[in-house]
Amino acid sequence: MIRQRYDESGGVSVDPVTALYRLGAGGPNLHTVLSAASATGRRVALLHIDVDRFRSINENMGELVGDQALAAIAQRLHKAMPSGSWLWRLGSDEFLAGIGYRHDEPDGSVLAERLRDAFETPLSIPPYSLPVTLSIGIAVHPDHAQDAASLLATAEQAIRRAKHDGPNGVGLFSIEHTAPAQSDDLSRRFVEAIANSEFRLFHQPVVNAHDGSIAGFSTVLRWQTEQQGLLRPNRFLQLVERVGLSARVGYWVAEGAMRQLAQWREQGLDYLSMSVHLASPMLTRPDCLDQIGELLHRFNLPGESVEFEIAESVLGLDARDVYDTLAGLRRLGTTLTVQDFGMGGLSFAALAQYPLDRLKIDRSFIHHVESDPRSAAIVRGIIAMGHRLGMRVTAKGVESEAELGFLRRNHCDFFQGYLFAPPLPAEELGELIRRRFLLPKAFAATKPERTLLLLDDEENVLRSLVRLFRRDGYQILTANSVAEAFDLLASNSVQVILSDQRMPDMSGTEFLTRVRDLYPDTVRMVLSGYTDLATITEAINLGAIYRFLTKPWNDDELREHIRDAFRAHERRAQGETAF
Repeated sequence: MIRQRYDESGGVSVDPVTALYRLGAGGPNLHTVLSAASATGRRVALLHIDVDRFRSINENMGELVGDQALAAIAQRLHKAMPSGSWLWRLGSDEFLAGIGYRHDEPDGSVLAERLRDAFETPLSIPPYSLPVTLSIGIAVHPDHAQDAASLLATAEQAIRRAKHDGPNGVGLFSIEHTAPAQSDDLSRRFVEAIANSEFRLFHQPVVNAHDGSIAGFSTVLRWQTEQQGLLRPNRFLQLVERVGLSARVGYWVAEGAMRQLAQWREQGLDYLSMSVHLASPMLTRPDCLDQIGELLHRFNLPGESVEFEIAESVLGLDARDVYDTLAGLRRLGTTLTVQDFGMGGLSFAALAQYPLDRLKIDRSFIHHVESDPRSAAIVRGIIAMGHRLGMRVTAKGVESEAELGFLRRNHCDFFQGYLFAPPLPAEELGELIRRRFLLPKAFAATKPERTLLLLDDEENVLRSLVRLFRRDGYQILTANSVAEAFDLLASNSVQVILSDQRMPDMSGTEFLTRVRDLYPDTVRMVLSGYTDLATITEAINLGAIYRFLTKPWNDDELREHIRDAFRAHERRAQGETAF
C-alpha cells in the first residue's frame, strides 16, 4: 500500500507518485484562483496537459517505469513553471497548469512553449531513454468561461481539439469562441509574415569530427510573432503545409540561407558550408532544379558549399520526378543528406537507389548513447551502413562530452548540438566563427597505449589501486559510480577495466555485461570481497568478465593479472584468440 505523502509546510496531502497537488484535494483552489485574479484585473489561462502515448510506456515497460516516468515528467513541469503559477495532477497522465496575467505579461501560450521546451531532451529512466511530447489545450478566464467548472470543461474541449491533429501536432493553441480561421485567412497571415520579415533564420554550427572545427552551419526557421514570441517550426509548419505554402516558405528559407552564406564567403570564410532543409512540396515541383540553380548563380556560390536535407518520407515515395530532381541537384555539386535518419522508416533499398551523400542521425538515438546498449547498437549500425554506402554521417543533438566521445570512437564524421552552440541568428555567430575550433580539449588526440579504468564506490580503495598501478606506467582513469564510468568509457580508449562487485547503483557483473555490449574489445575484470558463485560463473560463461579477483589482494599478483589482461587485449587486437 502506498503511503500518503504530505506537504512539508502544512500537512496538505499531495499525489504520492508526482508529489503534486491533485485538483480539488488540497493545495491551490481553482475557484479561489479565479476570484483573486478577477479582483486584481488579471486573466487566468488554464492549460490541460496530456502526455502523448503514455499508455505504451506502462504496457511495454511496466507500471514501475511508468510511475518513474510520471514523477520525472512532473518534476520537469514543476521546474518550468514560473513564479506565481499553479500546477496540479489531474489524473493518469494528465496535468493542469494555470497562470494569471495582464495584457502585457506572459500568457498561456508562452507558458505552453516553456513546458514544451522542458522536454526537448528525452527522459532518462535507466535503462530507457524516453522521448516525451505534450498535447496542450488552453482556455482563458473570463474570455472563454466565467467559473471554475466551465473553465475546466472548456480546457478539456481544447485538449481534444489539440489531440485531434495528432500527438504534438499543431498541439498548442488557444481555443476561442470564434470560428477557426479559414484557409484564406491563414494563407494571408503567412504571406504577411514573409513580407513583414517575421520569419527569421537561425544557424547552428556543424563540427568536424577530426579536429572540432566548424565545417558549416545548419539553418532552422523561426517565426517572431507579436503575441506568442519566437515560435519553433513544430508550432506552425503543419499549418503552412495545410494551406499549400510549404514550397513558397521553403524557397524563402533557401534564398535567405544562401544569401547569408554568400556574405560569409565574401568576408573570406570560404571554408563554410550551409545546410538547408528542402521542403518536400518544393522538391516535387518540376521547376525546383531551375530555382536552386538560379539561387546558386545569383549568389555566386559553388554547389559544394550548399547541403540540402531531404525528409525520409519523400524518399519513400519512389517517384521518378524526385529521383530526377535529386540527380540534378547532385550534378550542380550540392550535397544531399537524409534528414533525421531512423525516424521515417526508410528502407535500405530506397536509401541505396537515390544519389545521396550523407545521413543525419536523429537526436533521439544520440541521447544516452554512451550507456544504453540499444541506442549504441543503432548508432553504430547507422554509421557503419552509411560508410559502406560511401556516405558521411552527421550526429544531431549532441549534448554531452560523453556522447561526443562515443561518436568519435565510432567514426561519426560531423556533429551538431547544444554541446557546441544552440541555433543563433547570424549576427550573434561572430565569436563562434572567429574561434572556429570548438571544445579543443575534447578533440585533443590523447590515445595512450595502455589505459586502465578502475571503478569502486570506496574512495580509499581507488586511491590504493592508483598507487599500486601507477608504477607500471598505465594511463589510469578512476570512477566511483557506474554513470561516471560510462562517461569515461565514452570519452577515452580503454583496454582494461577493473570493477568492484557491490555498488549502490549496479553490481559489477551487471555493469560489465553492459560494457561487453557497448565496448566488446575491452578486457573486463571484477575485484571484490563479495562472492556469489552462481552470478560470477554465469557472467564468465557469457563472456561478460575475463577474471574474478578477490579482496584483499596481493599487490604482486594483482599487478600480474592486470599485465596479463593488457597482453590478452593486444593478442586479440593482432587477431589471436586471447579469451
